Parts: sequence; structure tokens; C-alpha cells
Amino acid sequence: MAKLPGPLEIYPLLPGTNCKECGEANCMAFATKMAEHTVKLEACTPLYEDPKYAKKLVKIEELVTPPVREVTIGVGEFAASIGAKLVLYRHDLRYTNPTSFFLDVPDNLDSEAFAKRVKEIEDWTYMYIGTNLRLDGIALRGVSQDPQTFAKAAKNLAGISNWPIILCSLQPEMLAAGAKAIADKRPLLYAATLDTWAEVGEIAVRHNLPLVAYAPGNLDNLATLTNTLRAMGVEQLVLDPGTASKSGLGSTVNNFTQLRRSAIIKENELLGYPLLAAPIAVWADHREGEAPELTKWDEVLTAASLIVRYSDILILHSADMWTNLPLTFLRSNLYTDPVKPVAVEAGLQTFGDVDADSPVLYTTNFALTYFTVESDIKQAGVTTYLIVIDTEAMSVQTAVAGRKLTAEKVAESLEETGIADKVNHRILVSPGMAARISGETEEASNWTVKVGPKDSSGIGKYLQEGKWKEE
Repeated sequence: MAKLPGPLEIYPLLPGTNCKECGEANCMAFATKMAEHTVKLEACTPLYEDPKYAKKLVKIEELVTPPVREVTIGVGEFAASIGAKLVLYRHDLRYTNPTSFFLDVPDNLDSEAFAKRVKEIEDWTYMYIGTNLRLDGIALRGVSQDPQTFAKAAKNLAGISNWPIILCSLQPEMLAAGAKAIADKRPLLYAATLDTWAEVGEIAVRHNLPLVAYAPGNLDNLATLTNTLRAMGVEQLVLDPGTASKSGLGSTVNNFTQLRRSAIIKENELLGYPLLAAPIAVWADHREGEAPELTKWDEVLTAASLIVRYSDILILHSADMWTNLPLTFLRSNLYTDPVKPVAVEAGLQTFGDVDADSPVLYTTNFALTYFTVESDIKQAGVTTYLIVIDTEAMSVQTAVAGRKLTAEKVAESLEETGIADKVNHRILVSPGMAARISGETEEASNWTVKVGPKDSSGIGKYLQEGKWKEE
């Protein structure tokens, strides 16, 4: 693993004025946050605005630049940032910049089909543990092989979508036409090869655009190509070692692994760039008459393998819910901080038109627990108060076992939320998994505690049948 700078290495390179423009109390606090990678250097505005800090800025940028550089595709709120990786394994620190999913749109579709495909990609979404899972960008494929058609499609795409774009063609004249049409949208150019690096590299430099270096199956050639493009002045690069389908998946995974190990462990700066994978390649093997579901499944397997083996951006074809849902789940879980479980804010929540006779339930602030309970309550259509207790993002059973959910803490939450002033009863419904502390909770709170279902899917029936009010 590359050595990560600590706060005492960063602090001397900061202005040292404690101006608080970064939002932190002082420069040491900012240095600590920088070492933890929870803030970006750009937040220290004096470093960039005051010429007297120019030398410090150069030194600190060299110090904190991650082994895998960051590349930005697109502009505005929908821009996709990829790379900026610091570690090989997420338990060493955590992963940053989740893998971006780009779906393809052929440039030869008629205007109606084109707009429909773009809308299908942008509308794909799924709510998961309070997070809106979605896709990230659009890869415009130069199927027409005609520069004018490609440029027209690129301009059309930029006009109907604010999402980041990859311009996909191995022909320099196609990329030149597309880049000229939408350079202000900062698309990623795909790709420069050993045969086209001069022409495509010049296009990237002229328009100041990020560029993919593509050398399938040969990492030495990829390093040589990267070095040549850097010498030309291409500042932002993405590496594509090729994505083989089916029988070649093992070698593809190995190449991606070797590239990331070279960047982080061996600190080879020529290979310290984000990695692009193209699971869409499996469609090249699709035979006419063959069930498309089989090829879609191959695409999912290829994509999943390369998400866990360091790909920073994927080009996919299928926009089906069943294909992208497991991939977005995998990405979400992989890029969650392993030492910091996802939590929701503690406090009082209401469902339906609550009144003084409404039941009162409680749960923990672990996101998966809370959103499961919330979903089951909404699906049942019941009216209730729900007290969310801070258990340091532990589930009910774990929090009880670890003494993060205690009778005293439940009593404190009842007091803090002021629920006693909102209802005319003193009945509290406990999660079934917290039954063991129900007696202690009654003593600590002076509320009657009824033990609810162990599974939140039973909450609706439990409340609708009035079991919470039974003697």
C-alpha cells in the first residue's frame, strides 16, 4: 500500500493562518481531515488565491495526490468523478468515487428511438436503504461510422441530457467531429490506440478533454501508450486493458488487478489512472436467435467481476432492472465505509394522520433496520409514531447485546421526543428482538411496554388488529 500522508506532514504546507475559510476551526483540524480524506484540498482557498503560497501548493498537491489520479467526466451537478483511489483493500481505509455505470446509445437511431433510449437510462432508479440508486452516464457509440452522423448525435444528446458522455469510436475523424460538437460538455474520448495515439491525443489536448488509452491484452503496451500521451500533454487519462468475454474473463480480471497493484503497491505512476471496463463486449458473441437473457447474464457476471477488481467505470448495454439492480447493490455495499455503518438521524417520525390515540413504536437508527421498518409501515398503511433511537448504527438485536440499546436509553428517547405530550396513553411497542429489556424499560420509563413482532413485516397486522392495546 502506498504511504498515506499524516496531518503532521500536511500541516506545514498549509497557510497556517487559521482563517476558517475551509470550514474547520484551524489549519491543524483541516490537516487532520485531509489525512482522513474527508475534505478536499480545494477547500483551502488561500492556497489557490494567494500567490505567496504557490510553492506550498505545488508541494502539497504532490504529497496528497492519490496513487490513482482522479478524472472528471462531464460538467455541473451530474459530472462523474472516477479514480482517486488510495488503497488496494477497502479495510485499509475505504474506497472513494464509486464505479460509474455508463450505458450505450447508438448514434444511428432515429430521433424518437434515440430520445427513448436516453430517457430509459436516466429514469432507471431504485430506492435502497434511503439511497436513490441510479446509473451515471451515457456512452455514445459511433455505429454509423460517419463523422457527421456522430457529431449530430452528440449534439442531440448534449441537448436533451445533462449527464456525462463518453464518445466511443476507434476512428480519429469520428472523435474529432464529436469532440468539436460538444467539447464544452467535457466528454471522455474513447479511445486512443497504438495506431491512432497521435491524432486522438491531439484532439484531447486541443479541447482539454479526458482520454482513454486502449491497449487490449498487453500491459506493457498500455504503459508505453500512457507515457506517450502524457508527453503530448494529455492531462487526464483513463486506462482500458481490454475486456474479454466469457472464456477470457480470467485474464481480464488478472490484468485489472495487476494494473491497480502496480499503481498502489509498486507506485508506478504511468499506471496510476482510473480503469475502464466494457462488459458490453459480451454482446459481440451474441448469436441471432439466441435468448438475449443469456447474454445479459454474461454481462452482469462480467461487470460484477470487474467492479470488485478495481474498475472505475463500466460501459454496459442492458437497461433492465434485473440486470442493473444487483450491480448497483454490489457497488453500494462495496463503497460503504466498512468501519462506519450507515445511520439515519435519531428522533421522532410520524406515519399517517397521527393523533392522541395513535400507537407509539421504537426502533434503532441503523439505516437498514430503519428503512425496512419504514417500508413495512408504509406498505401496511398504518398510522403510528416511531421513535428512532441512536444506537450507533446497530441493529436491534446487536444493539441490545452490545448495550447500545438499553432501558435507560429508551426512557431518555421518550423524554427527548416529548411523545408523552402528544398521546393520551402510555403504551410503547417494543421490537420483538428487544423483548429481553421490556421489563427494565417499563421500570425506567413508567410506560407499559408491549412486545411487537420480531419481523417488522408483521407490524401492520399487529397494529390493525389492535393487539398493542390489549390487556
